[in-house]
Amino acid sequence: MTFFSAKKAKFEGPKSKSELAFRHYDKNKKVLGKTMAEQLRFAICWWHSTCWPGSDPFGGDTFLRPWHHSSDEMAAAREKADVMFDAMDLTSIDFFCFHDRDIAPEGQSLKESNANVTAIANYIEKKMAKGKKKCLWGTANLFSNRRFMAGAATNPDPDVFAYCAAQIKHCMDVTKGLGGANYVMWGGREGYETLLNTNIGHELEAAKRMLALVIEYKHKIGFKGPILIEPKPQEPTKHQYDYDVATVYSLISSLGAQKDVKVNIEQNHAILAGHTFEHEIALASALGIFGSIDLNRGDYQSGWDTDQFIVDVPELTLAMYEILKAGGFTTGGMNFDAKIRRQSIDPDDLIHAHVGSMDACAKALLNAAAMIEDGVLKGMVDERYAGWSSPKNKAMLQGKESLEQIAARVEKNNINPQPKSGRQERLENLINRYC
Repeated sequence: MTFFSAKKAKFEGPKSKSELAFRHYDKNKKVLGKTMAEQLRFAICWWHSTCWPGSDPFGGDTFLRPWHHSSDEMAAAREKADVMFDAMDLTSIDFFCFHDRDIAPEGQSLKESNANVTAIANYIEKKMAKGKKKCLWGTANLFSNRRFMAGAATNPDPDVFAYCAAQIKHCMDVTKGLGGANYVMWGGREGYETLLNTNIGHELEAAKRMLALVIEYKHKIGFKGPILIEPKPQEPTKHQYDYDVATVYSLISSLGAQKDVKVNIEQNHAILAGHTFEHEIALASALGIFGSIDLNRGDYQSGWDTDQFIVDVPELTLAMYEILKAGGFTTGGMNFDAKIRRQSIDPDDLIHAHVGSMDACAKALLNAAAMIEDGVLKGMVDERYAGWSSPKNKAMLQGKESLEQIAARVEKNNINPQPKSGRQERLENLINRYC
């Protein structure tokens, strides 16, 4: 018996009045040389879709899913997998993402936990082959168990560091076995609450060492995809070591690991860091570490991770424009790290949420592609920086002039620059033409 009553969502065009239909997402439609499915590479996440019970700090479970209260945890894990693959089929999503503790219960020892994860991974692998689905990425849950209350890689207890390494190793093995295109390092509690009990220098070195170990193991087992670090500010610890793209880049570059390690950027995290979604994407691209996207939206009136499904087409358009400018996805994709609201207790609400957000992304892709194709916005930006294309200014930027030489040239040529308009309002009006 299927968990959902909804029928499979299909593309019906912009004029469709159907409650559950794609109006813009036509997965086989070519956009800038790739199909929409190839450009967007949608993924459904295990944790919010089947693991979250609908609780919050002020109230208990609202979803009452049968697997949340099963006496047979392994049977419940298989049931969750069945529901995940049904959801992927109904939404035409090709990829999934998981934490090891999402797919299987934790045992009394790491050995028992690993055995549980391996058993369910084998079950998932069979379903993947049958449904032609793929793993976008896997990651280890190094934050839920109380052993990680002071962090995982950055924990003051070396035994926790060692346990963290062992858990990552197994999860990387499982992810590789499932054909995962990436492996994510998500530092859920890699940070500190107070300096009174914290040695920042030691913790940063520990984080660096763990990343080095993971990179080394990636090559040892022949894992082809990149390691992805997901920037996350403020929550749950007050000072996160993976605060934003710039902070994560400092860690990656300290190891010279830009080829092996990229970033997995989330909209909600970008907002919590005081940035825009498109800023984080553009910065990652400029630094050469753009990898993948965790797609959701935050509430601009709330200072925590609300993880709502994103449906804001103008905001998505700006993000998609930066993604396309960055060359689009290679191993990465758009994972719906989003959860339905705790009052949305109908199982079909999960299908409606994914279909609506997929459609918003597809419309944003079409908008961004139009911006790329007509080149108007790029032309206006290029015009603003045109002065740098002259030989003398190229030489200045490339280090072929000293500070004294530049100063002498300014005096000799009586250079007296005058301000030029940034034309922000014109550009904002231009964006609205596409949306």
